[in-house]
Amino acid sequence: MAENPERSRALALVGMPGAGKTICAEHLAERGYWTLRFGALVVDEVRRRGWDVNAENERIVREEMRDRHGMAAMAALSLPRLRAALAESRHIVIDGLYSFSEYQLLRGELGAPLLLLAIVAPRHLRYQRLACRPIRPLSASQALQRDIREIERLEKGGPIAMADFTLLNSGTTAQLLAQLDDLLRELDFLP
Repeated sequence: MAENPERSRALALVGMPGAGKTICAEHLAERGYWTLRFGALVVDEVRRRGWDVNAENERIVREEMRDRHGMAAMAALSLPRLRAALAESRHIVIDGLYSFSEYQLLRGELGAPLLLLAIVAPRHLRYQRLACRPIRPLSASQALQRDIREIERLEKGGPIAMADFTLLNSGTTAQLLAQLDDLLRELDFLP
């Protein structure tokens, strides 16, 4: 039986590449939270086109989607699934809300409270992580260019600046996840 929709809330993870959003989202999914990764829309479209999944092809598709559907594209395209999940789950997690327009659209049309959780890390650590990740690794210069594009073209700074909560990811994965679990207990944000 679904929980009372008035009590349902959405938690959107925001942050720059390599900050730890995906680690947090995977942890929450493993703990039973309904999770939607906005970036999956982009990867699905890259695959539908028969292209290799890589940073450049994802950038092309992401920017085309926003050119076609506006800066709130990922949220607008995901809104029916998000609303359905909120009707069936107590709380949901959105991985990778990027633009301020997405934040504004969800805040106004989601039908449930939206909390922003910024995952932040020093730039040098983010770039080290991006260089070492097994999927879509980036060199330091590629990471810098992606940061600049995401700030200038994708309005990424707005949701980070508007975050309701912030976790600093400058230590181990276990430390980050412990901070996350502590925050969720404090918020009574249970799956």
